[in-house]
Amino acid sequence: MIDLGLTKLAVIGVVALVVIGPEKLPKVARMAGTLYGRAQRYLNDVKSEVTREIEMEELRNLQKEVQEAAQNVKSEVENSISQNMADLENNWSDSSSSSDTAASSGYSGYSAYSHVTTDDLARKAREFRRKKLVRNSAIPNWYKQRHGGKMHVTSGAARVARFRPRGPTNSSFY
Repeated sequence: MIDLGLTKLAVIGVVALVVIGPEKLPKVARMAGTLYGRAQRYLNDVKSEVTREIEMEELRNLQKEVQEAAQNVKSEVENSISQNMADLENNWSDSSSSSDTAASSGYSGYSAYSHVTTDDLARKAREFRRKKLVRNSAIPNWYKQRHGGKMHVTSGAARVARFRPRGPTNSSFY
């Protein structure tokens, strides 16, 4: 801003003392300091607002670039998928026509797995979920004790110790 050295401040102080007078000089100095502080805060606010706007503009440009890149990737992926689906459909139609000729000649390909249907898969999935629910359900401990269910998790060493045959162990290790 303004380059004020010690000599310039001294000259300004002497002139202010002569012009304003010693009685009003402290009030004027306080007011000048307050106004100077307000001006600095205002300039700092303006600078921060300008830098914030510049950063926001840079972020907007970056966002546009990223959106364009994402759109390009999306279109490439869609093109690749459509091309692969077309190839798959062509291969499927070729293989179905060749399997028709193979079926007429006695070859059935993967007929061992043809008996698995979606109904069988759905039934197996329901059965798996039911068994998992039974294993993890909140069954009371008194019921588990009465019917032999697991009460808590035991370690491998504890299971070995529990099921180790107990007999006369008079023999030593050596």
